[in-house]
This record gives sequence, C-alpha cells and structure tokens, in this order.
Amino acid sequence: MKPIGDTAKNQKTMQGFIGAGRSAAKSPVDIVTGGISPIRDLDRLLQDMDINRLRAVVFRDIEDSKQAQFLALAVVYFISVLMVSKYRDILEPQNERRPPNHSQSFKESENENNGTSAADVEHPSATLGALTSASTEDSECTASVQRRDSGLGEEPTSEQTNSSGGVAETGALSVSAGPDAVSEVLCTLSLEVNKSQEDRVETGPEDSKSSASVPAAKNVNVKDILRSLVNTPADGTAVDPALLPPAFLGVLGDGAAEQPVQFHSFDRSVVVAPKKSNISSTTAAMGVPANAVSVVSLDSAQAPDLSGESPGRRSSNSRLPSVPTVSSVPEDSASNMSITDRLEHALEKAAPLLREIFVDFAPFLSRTLLGSHGQELLIEGTSLVCMKSSSSVVELVMLLCSQEWQNSIQKNAGLAFIELVNEGRLLSQTMKDHLVRVANEAEFILSRQRAEDINRHAEFESLCAQYSADKREEEKMCHHLITAAKYRDQVTATQLIQKIVNILTDKHGAWGSSAPSRPREFWRLDYWEDDLRRRRRFVRNPLGSTHPEATLKAAGEHAPDEDILVKGKQSIKSQALGNQNSESEILLEGDDDITSFIEEREVENLTGPVALSAPAQLVAPSVVVKGTLSITLSELYFEVDEEDPSFKKIDPKILAYTEGLHGKWLFSEIRAIFSRRYLLQNTALEIFMANRVGVMFNFPDQATVKKVVNCLPRVGIGATFGLPQTRRISLASPRQIFKASHMTQRWQHREISNFEYLMFLNTIAGRTYNDLNQYPIFPWVLTNYESDELDLTLPSNFRDLSKPIGALNPKRAAFFAERYESWEDDQVPKFHYGTHYSTASFALAWLLRIEPFTTFFLNLQGGKFDHADRTFSSISRAWRNSQRDTSDIKELIPEFYYLPEIFVNSNNYNLGVMDDGTVVSDVELPPWAKTPEEFVRINRLALESEFVSCQLHQWIDLIFGYKQQGPEAARSLNVFYYLTYEGAVNLSSITDPVLREAVEAQIRSFGQTPSQLLIEPHPPRSSAMQVYLLLQSPLMFTDQAQQDVIMVLKFPSNSPVTHVAANTQPGLTNPAVITVTANRLFAVNKWHNLPAHQGAVQDQPYQLPVEIDPLIASNTGMHRRQITDLLDQSIQVHSQCFVITSDNRYILVCGFWDKSFRVYSTDSGKLMQVIFGHWDVVTCLARSESYIGGNCYILSGSRDATLLLWYWNGKTNIVGDNPRGDFATPRAILTGHDYEITCATICAELGLVISGSKEGPCLIHSMNGDLLRTLEGPETLEGPENCLRPKLIQASREGQCVIYYENGLVCVFSVNGRLQATMETEDKIKAIQLSRDGQYLLTGGDNGVVMVWQMWDLKKLFAYPGCDAGIRSMALSYDQRCILTGMASGSIVVFYNDFNRWHHEYQTRY
Repeated sequence: MKPIGDTAKNQKTMQGFIGAGRSAAKSPVDIVTGGISPIRDLDRLLQDMDINRLRAVVFRDIEDSKQAQFLALAVVYFISVLMVSKYRDILEPQNERRPPNHSQSFKESENENNGTSAADVEHPSATLGALTSASTEDSECTASVQRRDSGLGEEPTSEQTNSSGGVAETGALSVSAGPDAVSEVLCTLSLEVNKSQEDRVETGPEDSKSSASVPAAKNVNVKDILRSLVNTPADGTAVDPALLPPAFLGVLGDGAAEQPVQFHSFDRSVVVAPKKSNISSTTAAMGVPANAVSVVSLDSAQAPDLSGESPGRRSSNSRLPSVPTVSSVPEDSASNMSITDRLEHALEKAAPLLREIFVDFAPFLSRTLLGSHGQELLIEGTSLVCMKSSSSVVELVMLLCSQEWQNSIQKNAGLAFIELVNEGRLLSQTMKDHLVRVANEAEFILSRQRAEDINRHAEFESLCAQYSADKREEEKMCHHLITAAKYRDQVTATQLIQKIVNILTDKHGAWGSSAPSRPREFWRLDYWEDDLRRRRRFVRNPLGSTHPEATLKAAGEHAPDEDILVKGKQSIKSQALGNQNSESEILLEGDDDITSFIEEREVENLTGPVALSAPAQLVAPSVVVKGTLSITLSELYFEVDEEDPSFKKIDPKILAYTEGLHGKWLFSEIRAIFSRRYLLQNTALEIFMANRVGVMFNFPDQATVKKVVNCLPRVGIGATFGLPQTRRISLASPRQIFKASHMTQRWQHREISNFEYLMFLNTIAGRTYNDLNQYPIFPWVLTNYESDELDLTLPSNFRDLSKPIGALNPKRAAFFAERYESWEDDQVPKFHYGTHYSTASFALAWLLRIEPFTTFFLNLQGGKFDHADRTFSSISRAWRNSQRDTSDIKELIPEFYYLPEIFVNSNNYNLGVMDDGTVVSDVELPPWAKTPEEFVRINRLALESEFVSCQLHQWIDLIFGYKQQGPEAARSLNVFYYLTYEGAVNLSSITDPVLREAVEAQIRSFGQTPSQLLIEPHPPRSSAMQVYLLLQSPLMFTDQAQQDVIMVLKFPSNSPVTHVAANTQPGLTNPAVITVTANRLFAVNKWHNLPAHQGAVQDQPYQLPVEIDPLIASNTGMHRRQITDLLDQSIQVHSQCFVITSDNRYILVCGFWDKSFRVYSTDSGKLMQVIFGHWDVVTCLARSESYIGGNCYILSGSRDATLLLWYWNGKTNIVGDNPRGDFATPRAILTGHDYEITCATICAELGLVISGSKEGPCLIHSMNGDLLRTLEGPETLEGPENCLRPKLIQASREGQCVIYYENGLVCVFSVNGRLQATMETEDKIKAIQLSRDGQYLLTGGDNGVVMVWQMWDLKKLFAYPGCDAGIRSMALSYDQRCILTGMASGSIVVFYNDFNRWHHEYQTRY
C-alpha cells in the first residue's frame, strides 16, 4: 500500500511553492478577521465549544427518544473514531515521518484520487457542524499535516483481522492539529466533491508559522446562514462556507452523479474511477469544507479571491465574531510530555462527554453495540463500570481500541453515522432545490422588476424626450415670434421715420421747398382695393427709378446704337444726382440704429398662446416665400424663413415690394377668407383685411387649410355676396359659392354692373392679384381701334363674345381646329391652343409701365426690358396680334376698364426703338380716345353697354362655365394644354423633387384656367327695358311725369336751410330727411318713397315723399330740436358745419368756441359727447360713406390748419374706440395746409381724404395720414391764384373729385392728381352733389337753379326750373330719384330726377 497521506502532503507542499507568488495577497477573510483563530488549544481533540455543541445536539429533545438515541449512536461513533485516531497520532509523532524531499511525483496523485483522501488536517469542528447543522471552520495545523496511511486499500474486505490494524485503519491521522479522521470519514461518505473541486485549484503555501489561524463559527444558526447568502455581493466574493452546514456539500458535486459508487464499510466506502489531475489533493477531497461549501457552485472566476491561502484557512469567515488567540502548547514541551499525559491533555474534555452518553443511553447502546458473538459489549465485563467510574482517559481509549469494540462500533454505530450523512445529503439536496427554486423565483421577480424598470425608464425617457422636444419647439416658436415682432417693429419704425421725413420734406412740409431742384418723385400702384376690387390709388415710391440698367442691357443685346447707350448713361447719371439731392434717401441711412433700438425696446406682446403654427408659403406677386404661419387667440402672424436657400436667391428689389414677409394681422381686421388654388392644388387661402389688401398663403395640404380656417374668425367670404359668414363658406368650393350666392340674380336684375359681376366671378373662381399666374381675366369687348369716332350703338364695333378670342378670325380658327384633329400623342391630350389667355408674363406685359410691375417684369425677363417690337406699345396692335398671331390669344385684365395710368410711361422708362424707328414710350391709343382717361371711360362704357350685357353670359360659359372643358369646349374651339386645368395633376403624389419642380414650372408658364363655376349654360341678363319697367317704374308713366318739381316744404322759421341730409335707405327703421337751419334748429322729416308704377297706385291717394317733422309743425317741441350751445362768433354757419349719422339718430355740430365738436341726439336734442382734439375752432366736418353696422369715419378740419380723422362706432354711437367716449383719440392727423381748413371730403372706399384751406391748393391724403398729392389747377388761366381758394369738394367712388373755387372755377381731378376737366360758372355755387356712379354733377347756388353736368367733360346737361331763393344745401335720396335742396328762404324743394335720361343708351326712350 502506498502512503497516500505522504502523497497528499507532498503535493500540498509543492503547491505551496507554486502558489507562493500569490500568497502575498491576503484573502479578504483574513483581512477582516485579523487572523484571530477560534481554536483555544491546538493539542485538544475537541474544543469546549464543540463539546458543548455535541452535548446540546444529543440532549436537545430528550422527549423524542428515538431521535435522541439515533443521534447518541452517531456521536458515539464520531467521538470514538476521533479518540482512537488522536491516540494513534500521539503514538507516531508527525516530525518523525516527514520525508526530506519536497517534490514528489504527481503520479501518486492517482492513488490519492483512488482513495478519497483529505490532505489537510482539518479541525473536526467542520464535521461537528454537519451534525449540528451549524457549520464551523477548521483550523490548519502549524505545519502541513500528513497522513501516511488512511487505511484505505484496494481490498474489498470490510473487517480487519487484527485489532491494531483496525485502529490504524480507522484512525491513521497526522499529529499536530488534531485528527484528520473526520475529513476522512466525510470523504468516505460523500459522493460529491471531486468534480466540483476541479474548478477550484487552490494553491496556497503551507505556512510553517507556529500558528495558522482559521476562525470558527460560533453559535451560528440557520438564519445567519441564509442572511449570509442574501448579503453576499454578486460580484463573486466566495460565499463563506463557514456559514453553511456541510450538508450543503452535496450541492456542489454535480460530477458525483456520474461516478460509480460503492459502499463497503465506513472507511472504505467509495470507489472512484481514477482520473488524472493536477488538482491539489485538498480540493479533490471532501474534507475541504472551505470551497466545497457554497450554495450554488461558484465558478472558477470567483475562486482566485482565495488564492494564496490554504483551503482550510480560506474558508474562514469574516462575519464571525473574532476570538482572542490562545497560543497552543509549545511543540517542544508537548514532545517532552509522556504519552499518557498527552492523551490525558488531548482527550480530557472529550472523554467525559462520551462517558456521559454511554451512561445516559446505556439501555439503548447496550442493546445496539453487540460483540462478534452477539454479546452486549457495554454490559459485558467492566465496560460500563469503566465508563461510569474511571476518570482515566487511557482506559477509555484502550477499551475503544479493542478489536471487539472497534468492530461493533464500526458495524452498528457506523451505519447510524452514514445514515445521518445521507440524511444530511438528502436534506441538502432538498434545501438546494428549495434554494434554487427560491433563487429562480427571486431572479424571475427581479428580472420582471428590472424589465418593468427598464420599460418605465424607457417610457420616462421618451416622455422626457417628447417634453423637451415640445419645449424646444415652443422655445423655437417663441424665439421665432419674438424675432418676427422685433423685425415688424423695425419695419414699422422705418415706415414711421419715412413718413415723418416725407411729411417734413414734402413741398408743403416744414422743410419743404417748391424749388425746381426737388428730386424727382416716383409713384407706385398701392395695393388698396375699392369695393369692386379696383386698385387705382398711387402712392410715393421711395424705391422708384427709371431702371437705366435694364435699358443698357437691352441696348447691348438688340440695337447697339450709340444714342441709346448715351441716353442710358445719361439717365444713370441724372438718377445718381437725383438721389444725392433726396433728403429722404439720406435720412434713411440710419437703419442699423433703428435695428439696435428695436432690440432694446420691449417686444410687443403676443396675445395668448399660439393656437396653431403651420409651415406656409406667402404667395405674393412674382414671389413665393417659405415661412411659418402662427395663429394666437386674436392675431395672425407670418414669419418668413430667411435661412431658406430659395429665399436668399430672391431679388431684394422684389422683396422690397412684398408686404407681409413679417406680417401681423389682428382678427378684428379680417374681413373675408377664401379657399384658393396654388399651382392647381386646392391648398391655399386668401385673407382680405380691413385695410383693403389681400394676403395669400399656400399650405402643405388641405388638412392644414382646414385647421387654419378653424382657428381664424368666422367671417366667411365677406358680407357682399349674400352668403352667411361661416367657416363652411370659407372652405366651400367655387362652384358651391357660385350656386349659393345671390350675385347672378342681382346681375340679371341689373342691380350690379357687368364689371362688378365679372369681378365677382373672377374672385370666387380663384383669380387673385397675389398670384400673377391667376390674374383676373376680362374680355376684349371692342373691335374698332382704328376710326376717329366710336359709335357705341353700332354692333359691328363689338366683339362676338360667344367665341373664344382664338376663334374670332376664321382662318386662324381653321388652323387651330386642324391642329386639334390631327394631334397624335399618347402622353399629351389634344388641345387647340398651346398658349393661354392669361399668364403671369401677359399680365406683367400689360402693366409694364407702372411699379411694382416694372420691377416684377424685369425680374421675370432677367433684368432687361423686352425687345421693343414685342413690348405692349399700341392697343390696336395688341388687338390685331390677338386676332392673327397663332401664339397670342390674350384676353384683357381689369385695369383696362379703370386704370388709365397703365398706358402712360410716367417713369420715363427707356423701352427701346422698334424696327421701323418708332420710339416706345406711352401706349398708342386708338384715334377715338384723346387721353388714357377717355380710353378707359369709353372701354368701360362699352363693357356696360347693352350689346355686351346681352352676350356676356356666353363669354362666362367659355371662361368659367360649361364650355370650359369637355366636349363642349372642343366644340367651341376652347381646349387648352392639359396642364392648365384644375385636377390635371396631383403634385403631392410626385415624390421625385426634380420632376415635381419641372411640373410646377410648366404649370407656371402655361397659365391656369379658372375653376369651373357651372356646368350648365349661364342665364342671360334681363333686358334694360324689361327691368326698367318692372323695377324703376319711372315717373314718366305717372301724372307727375311732366313736373320736375315734386314738392316744396316750408318751415315755420325763416332761417336758411344750411344743411340737408337724406338717409332714405330701405333698411332703415326711420328713413328721414333731416334739415338744419342757420339758427341751429333741426327737423327730422319723415320720408315716404316715391309712388310705384301707375298700375299700383290707382287706389291710393298720392303721397308726398317728405312729411314735415310734427314737433316743428306744431311748434310744441322746439326745445327738442334746438341746439342752444354757443358757437364761436367768427363762424359763419354753412353746410359743412353739420354731419348726420347714417341712421338719422345723431347730429354732429362744429364751430364751438371751446375748439370742440359735439354729438347730439336727433330724438331728444340732448348733448351726447364733446370731442376735443384741435388747437383752434373746428371749421368743417365730413362723414365717409357708412358700412354695415353704421361704422364710418368722421373728418374734422380746423383753423389750426390740420385735419383729424375720427372713427364713429355704430354700436356704441360715439366717436372713438373708448366705449365711454370720454377720451377720443383721432385715427390720423393730416398736415400740409398753411391756413384754416374750409372744406373737406372723405372717401373710405378709396381710403382718401381731400381737403381745401382758405389759401393754397387742395391736398389729397391717405387715411393713414400720408400726403399723397397736391391738386394744381390748370396753368392756362392767368395767375397762380386760380386754384387757391376752394369752397366745396366732393369725391366719387369712381376715383374723381370735383372742387369749386371761390372765383367760380369748377375742376375735376382724378384721385391720382390729374386735372381732367374745368369750367367757369357765373353762379355763386353753394352746394354740389355727385351721382353714385360719379358720372353726373349737380350744382346749386345763389341764383336758385339746380344744374346737371356730365362729369368727365363738365358739359351742361340740364337745368331745373329756377326757385325764388338761393340754394344753400343739397342732397340726393338713396334711389337717386329725388334731389332735395335747402333754400335761403327756410324751405326745402324736392325735384324729380332720373339720371338715365342722359345715358347714351336710353336717349331714344325720352
């Protein structure tokens, strides 16, 4: 037999050397315990603590005798084996057996594996732990312990023949640290270890220190074990085996299951298939509780923590209470003692326990421990006596060493021990399962919690991200709005400065000079529209120039003619000089200061949060810019994206003419919202404002359009078309609006003109001034542009409106028809015309001569004017081309019917020379029109003529109606290229940006057909005569027809009637004629409409139109009709001292000494409001026409030479915006006059104020307060005084104003300052009145005759019979059929009137 113990020892030593390098690192356990060992006496077999534990285990539950007996038997076996083993160690001291050689061959490890040896001498407490189920740690001896022979041989016999051999086998233990038999027994009985230990090679030097310490667990219970499990950090510090009962050892040994196992006897129990291994014998054996004991096997990665220490020490546990070190009996003294003494010393504590058990359990043990012949060993002989009485340890050891006892204990008690171990293993297995299950459950719960945490975290993160993104958006929006507001403020400030500069530098301003050296003034068309959407007002253009650069380019390309080049250079030069002289230019250099000033200023408040913000494009003439549209609760903002690359490419000159780039509009200013198309897609909106401009936006899709409309106020498409003001109407299609509107009926009944109806159709069909590709379309109506006189009664002078312009010339029509029939192309559908009747370039060509269209045109043309031959230079040539040229089928634009300025080259552009040498400048007019104004007037007359009225519906069919597309269009020769029609292409479906851009460019260049408004023929207009008979019922068919004077009404007071107002609109609750006399007595006279047609009035008595005010007639309520407040003494009461509101309820009076004007109630005569604002006496008042709700503007002129514009609120019936009316503030202050204001008029529709002062010319201001024009009289009359003392002014909505001067001169001016007609009159005129259409002028004066004049040439048409007193004031009834005059004698006269009798088409009827 090989000495397996040696092998183990040597291997141990060797590993000690191998691991020496690592021993430097102390194990964490050692660091914590400080190396204090729980072992008090190294020579003792069992420490006090162990003995107490064993005693407790056996005597714990004495009631359950069976269990107590079983445990007693196992303990007897345990202690007996240990005692015999210790005895043997004492007999053979270890130092005698230590071989000199440290390195032993590893081959022997095979034997070591064969048996299951434990290399280290472990303190038995480990095994005790197994019994107590509270584990303890084992201490290693001073030097590594050796076992020469464990008695494990290969022989299968379970019984030895001689007793001493048996002793040797049972207890072959190394000396110094107490017997190793425990380990051996455990090894013998456990199947688990080998495999599990392979992972953990602990090579640690065996320190030869005199005491190597390992802590032992003291009173550790199961709870502590579990607690230690729970507290173990996850990152791999080994679970401290000290806290685990060895019962757990089985858990580790998964490998054991694979080994063939056989039980022979207690000390030869395991036969293990040999395996090569360089594993230290320690780790292969079960006797190493150190690493073997961990709940779930630790992987090797965690093991190195323990390196450098022998496994026995490793297992020490930091968590146990430390015990003071007790030095063991020194080795030399031990060796000097006798064997008996040493035995006594070693076993003195263990022996009493054994005796105690033997005595207490004598009955049971005597029955159990039988000899070889069945005798009871305990009772036989002196055994029990020895147990009871003898105190000698030696005796007890001898007894136990006897063969009979050995065999009996081995045979009978050994089984109990094995059973206990097996039970421990089962328990540990169950425990393991339970722990694994609990651990798995815990792991599952934890992982679920982790997953939940991760989800929650992710959710939280996404919420955070969302929130921060929203916040960022909000921040961006706020930043965006703040910058926009700053920019807007800057623009406003610049405009204000410009306005102040203009006011000061104007020739009527404080710094003005009327010297000829004044810089040239340029004008541009203002975007202001009147009620018929005519834009006819020109304003100063600080950006204006003669565009010399465009001329040079053209010259270089077309005609390199020296003269042109010289001219171009001269004009550049003169313009440079002009700019030097211009103070306004110089003053505007300081823009940067404005910017910085704006930065510092507090930004305007945005009202409330942004309700909606959407990307949008601002669509303006000649430019489309991307930006953001934001809507708050009461405002609309547009902010252009200046970083957009396409924006940076736009010509700054164009942007200068573009309004709304940083726009802000109040909801209260929005008047109408229309759905619009942009590039044939229904994604745009056009919003019309109170300041009479429209602004157009295009959106990404229709959904956004809906959202925007829902955030804007409910105004529908305005109040003029008879439709409810709802959002649904704003989103309705053109066809739905056409059907629902009452405009067609009104046109048929001749309540509205052809011009107004065409404008309505253009507006609802999507034609707009904001998109030049969809400019409004008007027809050519005349064909004669050659003759000297134009007879509008000749049908041959009118165009056939039933055919498109391309089909008027039969030859050309044949060409187009042939093209259509022979067209073969799969991709492109057939068409007659490759070009269109309306495109951006056509619109600009017509408007070339006025800014801003000149700039737009040059931008479109690449910065130069077109070739002179292609430029619009003659109306007759343009008509001829549209008849002959196969690529010219242009229709007209509305300006041909109202804007003479488009035919005049007022800015002196050098438009080049034609091939025949003609210089292109003003447009060549037809011979029958001497002036542009005359051409426009006659063209408009033609448009309103009977010939056009009765066929206009056919032209509407072609452009807006059922002949626009489909088979009817083909039949009418009216088919255009397919990309001009609505719905031809869906841009949003084109994903390729290049292709999309190409299609957009094509749509832009081909023109766009308007939306189709109706799919059945349009009804014709009723004939004039028919309407005349049914509606007007002229008085010529009644008895009164012959009499021009209807009635005279005399008031009791003889004071002159200085003011008459006839507010007789059908909708009023109390239509009345209000008169005011010079002594400020007013009368409210009831109005009855004129009788209707003769057939209707036979039964009723004839009623006069005016019924005298009962209070005046009866002379009872005079106090309710007298204005008693005192006027300034210097005031002469005249017609302009009074204004009556449109509902007849209030009268405004001026001229008071306190520089105020006042509001009185016409019902009670009570004073309602006093308005202050002027620095001197107020000398005249005027009222604008009134709109729905009775709102209007009041104009007051004063001796302080200024005029103030006030707002009359029809709801609150006071002047000003303040509901109490105590501090009214004017909307504008108009300056420029040098003397007292004598007369003024205001036209809200044109946005103009015209005023005259005591000396000096009349001035035209815009309602914003800008001085636009000075109305200079004709120079032919002698002296400059001819136009200096205006007495009366009237303006018509048609853009003309009449001024009567003190010297008897009457002048007619256009709103743009052109003198159109003059005449001198003998009569001293005191009152003038204009017909609503501005065609007729009525005058009355001191000689008492009412005269009718034709407005445009001041030709006298008619004189009414004279009256016996002078006329002081005049008014026209709402239906214009009565002229009411206030006489100097204190009466009023009512004249019958019918303007139609002077209309050229109705001449024949009279």
